[in-house]
Amino acid sequence: MDAATKHMVEDIYQEAAQEALRRGLSRLTSHKEGVVAAAMLLSAITGQEDDEARGAVVGLNLRPAYGEEA
Repeated sequence: MDAATKHMVEDIYQEAAQEALRRGLSRLTSHKEGVVAAAMLLSAITGQEDDEARGAVVGLNLRPAYGEEA
């Protein structure tokens, strides 16, 4: 994954995770929502299959920025 794509994936992950946290969801659920959103973006950009894109996002080891606006 190139640097620009990685940056977009990280941004969408944090946006989705922060939105879930603001809705009062747990950090785990927020993480899952971030992974799904980021994987959907990555799949759309690269044409990867959903499972492959999800694996790539999980491999980035992202976590919700707790208590911060991302």
